[in-house]
Amino acid sequence: MPAPGQLRPVPRRSTAELIADQLRSAIMYGSLSPGDQLGEADLAGRLGVSRGPLREAMQRLVQEGLLRSERHRGLFVRELTPADVRDVYVARLAVERTACELIMRGNRGEALARLTPAVDRLAEAAADGDRDEMSDADQEFHRTLVSCSGNSRLERMAQTLLVETRMCLTVMQDVYPQPEELLEEHRRILDAIVEGEEERLLALIESHMIDTVTRINGEHGTVGGDGEVPEGGPVE
Repeated sequence: MPAPGQLRPVPRRSTAELIADQLRSAIMYGSLSPGDQLGEADLAGRLGVSRGPLREAMQRLVQEGLLRSERHRGLFVRELTPADVRDVYVARLAVERTACELIMRGNRGEALARLTPAVDRLAEAAADGDRDEMSDADQEFHRTLVSCSGNSRLERMAQTLLVETRMCLTVMQDVYPQPEELLEEHRRILDAIVEGEEERLLALIESHMIDTVTRINGEHGTVGGDGEVPEGGPVE
């Protein structure tokens, strides 16, 4: 890995990649809602692109599970069922638990430096009572957490899972925890990293995911299906 400050090649991104980023963002923030049909002509006009790279971008999102294809009808933004919600958090638990294990065996100082601003942003949003900004800060924290693992494949998996997480936002607003509760949970995660307490960190991440499924689906089971749901915990 290049040393900090050392020059490295700048990756070139294709038009399809840039379009896919915009579509993910539109799905994440609800500009494209679950169940919406994607019309090629309309989207190509709005984005100012040709249909070739647009089709490539949309197929990427089909492969990621964000869009679904219906024969003779076209592409639609995927709607998440309770089973989908469970699956998203099973996958997130696997990704973030592995990321945490890598962080604890790597540079915890770097993780502290990168995660502290995300917690500060969450604190500001909590103080303002801004739910949308809280959700953005929450996702930034988890995206950064996975990034701190240094594993690019985990980062790619987390990207799609966090978009699907944001798609749950409409449902989650009714069961979202109090700002102070959400902030305190993230502070405990960061404290566990700083103090080198891996077992506590992994337990916090697990309860983080389990409680979200319980809140969204109103279920009283575990994400992994093998234990009791712990009390307390965060959303997202």
